[in-house]
Order: sequence, then C-alpha cells, then structure tokens
Amino acid sequence: MSLPHAILGVLEARPMTGYELTRFFESTARWVWTAPQSQIYPLLRKLEDSGWVEGEHQLRGKHQRRTEYSITPTGLTELRRWLGEPHEEPSQRDGLLLKALFFDLSEPENAQAVLEEHITELQDRIEQWSAHRAMLLAQETPLLTERLKNRPAQDHRRISELKAHVFDYLIRQGKLRQQWCQETLELVHTN
Repeated sequence: MSLPHAILGVLEARPMTGYELTRFFESTARWVWTAPQSQIYPLLRKLEDSGWVEGEHQLRGKHQRRTEYSITPTGLTELRRWLGEPHEEPSQRDGLLLKALFFDLSEPENAQAVLEEHITELQDRIEQWSAHRAMLLAQETPLLTERLKNRPAQDHRRISELKAHVFDYLIRQGKLRQQWCQETLELVHTN
C-alpha cells in the first residue's frame, strides 16, 4: 500500500486540508497505515502536480490561508487502478519477533516483562479496534458518514461491513499474537 493511494481513498469520502488528513492518520488510520505530517504536506503538492487531487485555497481570518484538497476524476481512476493490482506482501520487520529470537540470551524475568507488557498493549488495541468496528457497523464514524452520503442507500451495509471486516482481521491478529506471547512465556520459563 502506498500513502498516495491512502490519501486518495480518504479524499474520496470528502475534501480535507492537510491538517485534517494528518489528524485522520494520527487517529483511526494509524491502525492500518501511518503517515506523519512531514510526509502528508509534500505528498499533497505532488498529488496536485500529478492532477490526482485539486487544492482550493481559502482564507481564514485576515492572514491565515488553508488549502482544502479533493480527489479529481483522474485521481479516482488512479485509485481504482491501484485497487485492482495484485498485492505484494510487505517485508517483515517486527521488533518483538526479533527480540524473541534472542530470548535465550535474556534472563527469563526480562523476557517475561517484555511479553506481559506486549499482551497488555495488545488488549488495549483489541478494545479500540472492537469499538471502532462497532462504530463502522453502526455507520457512525465521521468519514464513513461522509462517504455514505455519496453512495446509494442499498450499498451502505456492504460498505460498512467491508470496512468493519478490516478490523475483524486486526482483532483476530491481535488475539493470535496474545496467544503466541502466552506460549512464548511458557517456553521462556521451561528448563
């Protein structure tokens, strides 16, 4: 997945400023894709240069200017093209798994602390994902509400279920990882 396509997907729902996009990626989208502000603003300019988004400059107050970006028909065509491409598995980079490869060099108590902390963090995420999934199914997230305004009513359930299904995956993955951590805890303490 690429950040340009993530931005196009978000802008398909409604126009946003760079600030609003940054806030979106800091909140909900971070569960699937991260994007710091330092990447978003330069990328918006590139997307505008490519004709995939269009920026409307607006004045706020006497001196403050902001640009609201919307996806163009060319950008929507590009997004749909990208959605039809085969997906390449990303290379694996997981700090916990890397540590686990060397837990035999660690005191069991140190490995246990790392694993227990990770289990707790995962539980927090699972709860957040579950709450967000429920909001998607109820069609109550702000971006989904905007997106559904532009879609036929008969498609609303399918759209919300597709989005919620992403969070089903995250929840399952989190629970599986918790189980793996529990099993690893047992191995760490095996003589």
